[in-house]
Amino acid sequence: MLLVNTDLFYGVSMTTPEHPPLSGTPVVPGVAAGPVLHVRGEVSPDAISRYGDGGFSDADAALSAYDEAVAAVAETFSTKAAATQGAAAEVLTASAGLARDKGLRSAVSKNLQAGPGPVAAVQGAVEQFVTIFTGMGGLMAERATDLRDIERRVVAHLVGEPAPGVPTPDVPSILVAEDLAPSDTSGLDPALVTALVTERGGATSHTAIIARQLGIPCVVGAAGVMALPTGTFVVVDGEAGTIEQGADPDDARARVEESRRLREELATWSGPAATADGLPVKLLANVADGPWAGSAASEPVQGVGLFRTELCFLDRKDEPSVEEQADIYADVLSPYSDGRYVVVRTLDAGSDKPIAFATHEGEENPALGVRGLRLSFGNPGLMDRQLDGIAAAAERTGTETWVMAPMVATVAEAAEFAGKVRARGLKPGVMVEIPSAALLAHRMLEVVDFLSIGTNDLTQYAMAADRMATDLAHLTDPWQPAVLQLIAITAHAGTEAGKPVGVCGEAAADPLLATALIGMGISSLSMAARAVRPVGAQLSKVTFETCEAAAEAALGAPDPMAGRAAVRALLGH
Repeated sequence: MLLVNTDLFYGVSMTTPEHPPLSGTPVVPGVAAGPVLHVRGEVSPDAISRYGDGGFSDADAALSAYDEAVAAVAETFSTKAAATQGAAAEVLTASAGLARDKGLRSAVSKNLQAGPGPVAAVQGAVEQFVTIFTGMGGLMAERATDLRDIERRVVAHLVGEPAPGVPTPDVPSILVAEDLAPSDTSGLDPALVTALVTERGGATSHTAIIARQLGIPCVVGAAGVMALPTGTFVVVDGEAGTIEQGADPDDARARVEESRRLREELATWSGPAATADGLPVKLLANVADGPWAGSAASEPVQGVGLFRTELCFLDRKDEPSVEEQADIYADVLSPYSDGRYVVVRTLDAGSDKPIAFATHEGEENPALGVRGLRLSFGNPGLMDRQLDGIAAAAERTGTETWVMAPMVATVAEAAEFAGKVRARGLKPGVMVEIPSAALLAHRMLEVVDFLSIGTNDLTQYAMAADRMATDLAHLTDPWQPAVLQLIAITAHAGTEAGKPVGVCGEAAADPLLATALIGMGISSLSMAARAVRPVGAQLSKVTFETCEAAAEAALGAPDPMAGRAAVRALLGH
């Protein structure tokens, strides 16, 4: 990481050593130092005042101006999505679709008919949907940040101002914000933005996911960070989750250089994954489409541990045919026909990933509603056609293909799904996202061949905490002892049954937590391709006995921060 010239800040906004460090949830490890740079999040009130009602002749003319602004904003999202890949492309594409949403346009149109100009109409419509999404809780609440971002960009276009967002730093800086939208984080230059810190959000927020892909040290849910004046020199530790003021510049420089050295060392790791005493570990990639799969195949992975099929269909109004699906799936399977395998997840549609041809509308709490496997209960043909497409792609490519269902709650559900998968010559498994599946893992493994733990949802459901609720970020942390206990129960069931149990949630990308997971008996870790080398390098430095000790330390800790500290001390970090 680059270290700025700290002399620029002495005597200006440098804080004193008496200030205790701020802390939050660590997301991406690494140490960075530099001046605080705040994100400009709002459109100028003066520009809005000058614009007034826009002076349009009628509501239809005002709506046309709104349509033009939306088209420009959506095109910006799409252009940024095309210039990137992975999680960044995924969330930007979703934002483009949200900007064009017909329901939002209808609400704006209704407001315009009532009299206010375009700016007030947009603000009112967005507020209406933010209230609805926030009330739903769960993953839908995450869309509130995206909607606010769309509102600001549309309003800026209407009044003729540049879109709000991340300013371009003059020197390498620490980006600080209340929260960040996907459009803010996707195009960051790691040479100029050396760390991300947000006051809101949890370990599975959009900011966290994209920061992992970019490899930028990141801390989220850091209460009080917005009070730091612009230009304040801080040191961010993305492993400890701290933001320190008043650090000695020489010490800061040394820490940054050591962090850089370690990260460069990690980048040279090339596999195969194993502990220091030779225990093999499967490291796999999470992918969403053919290009993503092709890129991940060049990393030291043993295959794909999570192919999110639903992300291929977010913009489809009609269900694709079996043949169309087979073509899409074959693009993902083909790069792994060299002896590696691909785990395909059937449609995890619903909640924050609505698909027109599959999901139900108007659910009061979609995160706990008809999503994932449950969509097939009232529409079994949806699952049958997808499995037919997967089987056709597997036969065409010759790639070993495993198939798992999301949101499985009972052994009966698992058994029925497994029967359908085996009938097509494929290997069946289920995701462990619901606590009931973890508690019944030993019985689940009597009817399926493998389990894969989705830590994002398992954490949310186990702790009864919306993962986007800032006040509950300490609960939606995969290091929570209760969550780790559910993982340990599932892993133990796999060891007793002699069947693989993997982790495919964001927890797998944490090198520190990876040691504890392997110590619990987890046999594979699936993650963003960018995280594979750091995780593999970390595991290569420890014995399985050390991993078991890390598991014991994490499981015995009273809270996530204590668990992290215990494992860090054990590993000498």
